[in-house]
Amino acid sequence: MTIIGVAGGTASGKTTFVHEVLSGFETENVGHIAQDAYYKDNSHLSFEERCLLNYDHPDAIDFDLMVDQIKALKQGQEIDQPVYDYKIHNRTAQNSRIEPKPVFIVEGILVLHHKALRDLMDLKIFVDAPAPLRLDRRLQRDITERGRDEQEVIERYTQTLKPMHDTFIEPTKAYADIVVLSHQKNPQAVALLQTFIESKI
Repeated sequence: MTIIGVAGGTASGKTTFVHEVLSGFETENVGHIAQDAYYKDNSHLSFEERCLLNYDHPDAIDFDLMVDQIKALKQGQEIDQPVYDYKIHNRTAQNSRIEPKPVFIVEGILVLHHKALRDLMDLKIFVDAPAPLRLDRRLQRDITERGRDEQEVIERYTQTLKPMHDTFIEPTKAYADIVVLSHQKNPQAVALLQTFIESKI
């Protein structure tokens, strides 16, 4: 099994890039594992308390479970991946059954930060984009898809997202084998990764 890590800042275009790559393959050959599914279970906290948590700090992610489940997939075992709901800031009661496949793309802002996770990867990619563009994309996404208001998104970006990006995410670019500029149309990068995946199926 081949594991490809795709990291980058919030709203850098990681998920769009991954979906463009995945569009060229059958689902039984290539899978997608999102870091966001592995936010820690905070059912012991009230909704108001969960709203105050820093979800862009590495401590917010259950990396132990993520690593264990990817190792299980590599050993040919099915996993029950958690399902996270952004509107309630918590995991749901459901799980998502994932079967082993020849290739998995593991995507998220911090997937290159955690060494044990990084060590499972055969190829590491960092999707880069300028901060103003990422803020604009984050505004559109959080307001439209996650029920946030503009002031909340801007405050969270300036007080939490940008400091976390500068401290924990931007430095992981150094671990990347490939850096993709997502603010430019980059079919060459998509084609390059698709060619790599084809060689592993």
